[in-house]
This record gives sequence, C-alpha cells and structure tokens, in this order.
Amino acid sequence: MSFNFTYSVCLALACLSAGSTAKAQESNKPQYGSWGIDLTAMDSNVKPGNDFNRYASGAWLARTQIPSDQPIASLRYLMSDITEARLHELMEKAAAAVPAEPVTLEQKAGAFYKAFMDEARLDTLGAAPIGPELSAIRAAKDRQDIAELMGRNNTDFYATIFNLGTDVDLKDTSRYAVYASQGGLGLPDRDYYLKPSFASQKAAYQTYVAKLLTLVGWPEPEINAAAVVAFETQVADASWTRAQQRDVEGTYNPQTQSELAALTPGFAWQRFLPGADLNGVDRLVVAEKSAFPRIAAIYQSTPLKVLQAWEAFTVADNAAFYLAKPFSEARFQFRDKVLSGQPEEQVRWKRAIRAVGGGDCTGDRVDCFGNMGFGLGQLYTAQYFPPASKIKIEELVTNVKAAMRARLERLDWMSPATKVEALKKLDTYQIKVGYPDHPRTYSTLVIRADDLVGDVRRSGEADWRFYTSRLHGPVDRTDWSMTPQTNDAYNGSLRDIVFPAGILQPPLFDPAADSAVNYGAIGAVIGHELTHGFDDEGRKLDAAGQLRDWWSKADADAFEARAKILGTQYSSYEPVPGAHINADLTMGENIADLGGINVALEAYHRSLNGPAPVIDGFSGDQRVFLGWAQAWRGKAREDYLRKQVISDPHSPRAFRVIGPTRNVDAWYAAFGVKPGDSYYLPPDQRVRIW
Repeated sequence: MSFNFTYSVCLALACLSAGSTAKAQESNKPQYGSWGIDLTAMDSNVKPGNDFNRYASGAWLARTQIPSDQPIASLRYLMSDITEARLHELMEKAAAAVPAEPVTLEQKAGAFYKAFMDEARLDTLGAAPIGPELSAIRAAKDRQDIAELMGRNNTDFYATIFNLGTDVDLKDTSRYAVYASQGGLGLPDRDYYLKPSFASQKAAYQTYVAKLLTLVGWPEPEINAAAVVAFETQVADASWTRAQQRDVEGTYNPQTQSELAALTPGFAWQRFLPGADLNGVDRLVVAEKSAFPRIAAIYQSTPLKVLQAWEAFTVADNAAFYLAKPFSEARFQFRDKVLSGQPEEQVRWKRAIRAVGGGDCTGDRVDCFGNMGFGLGQLYTAQYFPPASKIKIEELVTNVKAAMRARLERLDWMSPATKVEALKKLDTYQIKVGYPDHPRTYSTLVIRADDLVGDVRRSGEADWRFYTSRLHGPVDRTDWSMTPQTNDAYNGSLRDIVFPAGILQPPLFDPAADSAVNYGAIGAVIGHELTHGFDDEGRKLDAAGQLRDWWSKADADAFEARAKILGTQYSSYEPVPGAHINADLTMGENIADLGGINVALEAYHRSLNGPAPVIDGFSGDQRVFLGWAQAWRGKAREDYLRKQVISDPHSPRAFRVIGPTRNVDAWYAAFGVKPGDSYYLPPDQRVRIW
C-alpha cells in the first residue's frame, strides 16, 4: 500500500541498549566516550588521508558483527533500536489494557499491536483475510474492472501501474495537486529486471511469485508466475530510471482527464480515479510522461488472466507481512534474505511495532508500514522528547542557518541577483522539531484486536481520506510527512525542514556531548537539509516553493560544472566489486553532504567565544569531522549494498564519510593530509559549492 506522494529530499539515516542511554542521560554524561566520541572505535594505524572512515571507525568495523535479523549494523540502527525498545514498552502496556471496543488513541494502538502479536489466530486464518480482494480480482470481467481495483492501491493491497498521491502544487503552492507516477514493479528497481547482474534475484522473484500464488490457491501458479514477471519486465523497460525521476521540471506535466485519455489510449481513467475516491478530480500532474503511454500500451496488450494473476500476487505480497506464517515467511525469505542478505527475521514484537507504525520508515529500514504512525508518534513524544532538547536543537538550527546565510553571501560563483533570491528562499524555511504542532486525530478510526488485516485497510483508508479531503482547501504549512519517531530528516515541498524526535538522539545529538561533536553530527544534518533547497533539484523551486528557474544561465552553468566534478569523484567509488556509485542518482545527496559539513564547520566556529579547546589531543575541527564520521559509522551486507547503489539516492556509509571530507580544505589542515595519501586531492581539484 502507498499512501502519500511527497516531493521531499530525505537524509535517509538508519540507524548500548535503551537502558544504557537512559543511564547516560540521567548522569548527564555523553553516550559515547567522555565527550561524545567513542575513541575505542578508531584505528590509529590507518592514516586519515588513506581512509578517513577506517581511521574514525576501523576498530568498530573489525569487531562488530551485523545482527542476523538485519541487513546492516550501524550506530543509526542502534538509535532505532532504542526507539523500538521504548515503543515496545508503550505497546505492551497499551495492549494489556485493550477493551472490547478501543476508543482512545492508546487503546487503538494497543489493539493494533495485539492483533499483530496474535500469531496463532493469524495462522488459523490462512489466506482468508484477503479473500475479498481475491474474489474481486476473480470477478473482474475486463481491464476496466482491473483499473478500478488499481485505483484502490492507496486504501487496499492492490497493484497499480500508475501510483497516485497528493502534495503541494509546485506551480501554485497555495493549493494541493494530485500527482501520478509510474508503478507496476515488485522488485526494487527496473535494473533488477533488465541487467544480467541481477538474474539470480529475478529468478528468485519468479519463484516467490509462484509461491504466493500457490498459497492463495491461484490456478497454474508456475505458468502465471512466469507471465507476471514477463509483464513486469516489459513495464520496467518502459519506465524511467531513478536518475531521470530526479528532474523536477521534467516530472511536472499537468494533464486533464481528457488529455490523459489521449496520452494513454484505452486506459480507463474514468474507472481508475473513482476507485481512488478522486471522481471529481480533473487535473493530475504526471511525472514520467513519456513512459505513461508505453506502460498503458503494455497493460492493454497483456491478457486479462495475466493481469488478474499479477493483482492476486501483489495483494498477497503486500498483505503477507500481516498474514499467516507461510506468507510472512515466504516474504522474509525473498524480500529480506535474497534482496538484502539478512539471514534471520526480526522478532515478532519488532515487526508488530512496524505494523502499528512505529518503525523507521526510510533509509535502511526496509518494508516499513506506517498505519498509525502519527498516532504512535504522539504517544512516543509525550514520554520521550524533553522540552530541553527542543530548545537546544532550535539554537543549533539558528546558528547553522546563519552560517548558511554567510556562505551564500560569500559565494564567488553566484551572481548578486541570484544571491538575493537564494537568501530570500533561505528566510522562508520553517524548521520543525520533534513533533507536529497539530496532531492527527484517530477518533473515527475503527481498530479491532481480532482483525489485523481489517485494521490495515481501515487505517489506510483513513490516511488517504486525510490527504484527499483537503484537496480543495488551503495548503497546511504546519503539515508533516514524517512521523515523530522516525530516525530521519527531510526537506519538503512546503519549504520546511523537519527533525523528528526519533533522530534527536546520540550519535546525532547528545545534549551532554562536546559542542563540536554535535555540530559535526546534527549540525551537518541541518546543513545538509538546508542545502537541498539550492541543489540540482531544489534550486528549481523559488522562495514561494514554486517551480521556477530563478538562476541565471551563468550561475547554473557554474553550479553544474562543479557538480560534474563531484559526480566524477563519486562514480569512481566501488562499495562492492563491480558496483560503482551512480553519481546521477546520488548527486543531490552528495552535494548536500558536502554542503552540510562545510556549513556545520562554519557554524561551530561562529559559536565559539574564543579559540576552540583541545580535548584528548583533538582540536575543535578534528572533533567536528569525527562527529560526522561517527554519525555514519556502519557496515552492510553485500547484497544490501548492491541494492543500495541501484535504488537509493544516498551513497553507502563509507563514502558519505570519505566523499565530502576530501573536498574540505579544513580537513586537510586538521589531519595533516598530504600528497601521496589515497584520498588526497590537490586544492584546484577540490569541489567547492556551498
């Protein structure tokens, strides 16, 4: 199920026990080391200029094993583990006191959790909970009927070739628009279907399709599985690449229903949109415009029985997380084990928290479902987000924003006229910290402790209704697109930068740590998000948030020339043999990482009332860079990394540490990096953007 389509740029963080964190906070001591950095994690045998990531984290990398129920190990995952432990306690308490008819938010969250934890009941039900969907698919008489079912993708488990969502209209930010984008694929990216290097994963996918079709009693599962994968392969070939999808201007194509009908002959928009409760909508913003007619033609030429099998499989796949063990086990074996190399499934209570909506729904956390995410966020922040943290973060934000302003004013490659517009845009940003000012209401949502799949449907319907009900109203600039318990941050279309409570933990933010460490970690995250407003995508949105090219050609040419050099650097990085970073896909995030550390370093300098102190032999600048490296400390399984470089706009961890720092002059001075060191760059080859 997909609920909200939002143009936003996320940091995609992923993320000692909860007890040890609480103890450190109670004693006002940093969680890591005596001043915020775990010195035992470092490998002083490695020269910083040869591999800054291993210098900062080599001992940790050598001694740390990736947990068998995860595709990755990182300090950011430990942050998420702490949040999960807290949510576990909240949910167990709530589930123990669930009445027959839950009324309060806590009771409803507890009932949802309890329904997921009742594995024995789910196992007795088998495929019965998705019986209504399977019956509707079998009853479909033609492609028009299938189109109507596809329209229910946002409120049910159905597949769709075109995804629908709502967001601020980028050409009129006073109103919302409905956005349509390409869909139809069950694998993480089109490359999984088209590149020989993913042949084994594609074959495993076909086996998985056959397995689920068998479990739901679909006829000829093996034959139909082959047909389903062949259909999706055609759709993949017609689809835009992820790099192409980063073109903000190219993905803004308003169309009326009649224009859509002409663009995609034969596709039943008149059935598809009512299925999505969008019967009165006559204007949609189409993303991958040139792909739409090709995908629609493939759909029209595919036999009805294949489309039905595709829908049946996708319903089972989307619902498998909530179904009997044969379904959930098959899903884990393929989606976690094959695609990410994760050997063991997470314990059920962790999956239950994800089901209710408390997991980290971005970045490294895979297959997260946010059914009551904002409701659970209200329960979480009421108990675990102290006002003192909010005050300290807001102070950091003010300093980082001032540093960003100073750096914009000093840019030698941007013209005065463009600088005026850039500074105007910087001033429009809202910084949102912790949790939304206006909480969502769940008063009309029905949740039952004995109807897990029904709970998912009803919460999906309520979520979609929240977005569609405001289509004709004014834009709500207080809105959030990320739950408070999420371990991430984002820069959204409302010209807002959001730092949920879930990210405001060590190693990102520790009130007891040295300020240099906090600037290198959360300060660089703040800077990262600010620079997104001016990167290769963000620069195409003006101070009003509208899609407009407000740069001169000379400014754009200068920016793109510098970005190209950075892209060449990142294209040379090879996280695993044969898999290089896709610089076109990761460009925005790489620029933001470089800008973030530069802005954070300046903000730290501006915060000082004199020379920076030396602590344990480390200068202030060294501690800023170590704060950045510690924040990205982690290691991942090879399968996960291969998936990441294909489908994720963020570079793998090691190169989020190495890639930006080698372009910062202060890093060379701080660590004595010299010619001959592996990652040394001559001054004239270092990229300077922000």
